Amino acid sequence: MPLSTNGFYYCVKGRHFIAISSKLPPIEKLLVMFHEFGHFLMHSPDTNTTASFHGLGKKTRKENEADAFALCALIPKTWLETREVSDLIDEGFSIDLLEQRFALYRESCL
Repeated sequence: MPLSTNGFYYCVKGRHFIAISSKLPPIEKLLVMFHEFGHFLMHSPDTNTTASFHGLGKKTRKENEADAFALCALIPKTWLETREVSDLIDEGFSIDLLEQRFALYRESCL
């Protein structure tokens, strides 16, 4: 569905939901989906009524963790090690997104 935000994860009466805006391009839609799924996996179970909106509010530890999960799920480590950057760009990944993923990769190698 078209949303005023890119996506969000929420829990109502013990049931968990992820909503993603239909207005997003395919790769961004996947990134937001993985981000919200990361919240579900790492920051659950929260059985109270809660909502987390993608891209809104300050960057918390939970948001940084969900971002890292999304980047790793969308662009696996093996792709960074075996593919050319130009090939990833040709597949539709933005330079900004690739820079974020490579920064995360370098941090994990320290």
